[in-house]
Amino acid sequence: MKRSAQARSTNRSSIAARVKRFLQLKRSLGFKMETEGILLNQFARFALNRKLSGPLKAHNLIAWATGDSSHTRRYQVNRLSIIRSFARHCAAEDGVGEVPPARLLSANQHRKQPHLFTTEQISSLMAAAGRLTPVYPNRPLVYMTLLGLLASTGMRISEVIGLTLADIDLDKGLIVVRHTKFGKSRLVPLHPTTQSALQAYMRQREPKNRTGASEAVLVGANGRALPYTTVLGTFRRLVRQLGFQSNGTIAQIRIHDLRHSFACRRLHQWYREGVDVEHAIASLSTYLGHGKVTDTYWYLTGTGELLATVAERFQRFAARAANDRRLA
Repeated sequence: MKRSAQARSTNRSSIAARVKRFLQLKRSLGFKMETEGILLNQFARFALNRKLSGPLKAHNLIAWATGDSSHTRRYQVNRLSIIRSFARHCAAEDGVGEVPPARLLSANQHRKQPHLFTTEQISSLMAAAGRLTPVYPNRPLVYMTLLGLLASTGMRISEVIGLTLADIDLDKGLIVVRHTKFGKSRLVPLHPTTQSALQAYMRQREPKNRTGASEAVLVGANGRALPYTTVLGTFRRLVRQLGFQSNGTIAQIRIHDLRHSFACRRLHQWYREGVDVEHAIASLSTYLGHGKVTDTYWYLTGTGELLATVAERFQRFAARAANDRRLA
């Protein structure tokens, strides 16, 4: 009886109220729910306009996710994934709500391959940053440091431009990344060369920029943290200036591709060194700040160089196994 009364109460709640409760619950568990919150509130307005009430129906959820023909199929899949999560929550509450099938729209979705920067391209990119017009003091050095951190740590661009002085321990060679995408903090150890470059930057950062009042590590024209849009625009201009062409199936080279490139280089290095990649991948996932190890696999691309290394390693394994059978 108690369950039935709770289900009836839930069914009478407006969809907007259920969205609000769902978002509050997820955020209390540490999820930011920024994009999800925007889209679920859009769905709540959709439901209000259509006078939808009671248990959720799959056809209404699908209609909301796919109703705008200007949306790409990939975006529709993302919308349906978000609304499906909400639908599962509602179905658990009322016991009668419907949940759209898991792979309804995703059967023909394929991962697009990002651009993977070569070591030479990263060096050229940083050198071009060093030639930027110094429209404010230290601008070339700021962008060289920014790009160097992205390439050598695999950090997200939002994490790098959000760094404060309190987040860096140059003596220990550690960066603390606080309140990341999944609401957690993590330690990022620095390679000695990165540590040395960051120390050199910090020695020049404050006197020339006069940013005594700013806690940001990478400072812009106003002495505050670099704006994301400014960084993005500068990165794109440098890429065009260097004439880089994407080597992936995504036409545009993105600043996020530096993170993909870091993950792939690390994997390739492990294969060359004979590391047990199956276990090491969990360490890489933690280092990158991923919520699940499957998120890390999404970053990894089977390049020709990587596949050749894997094939060579397998051949050595097969030769040893054959030899062991002969000796047995």
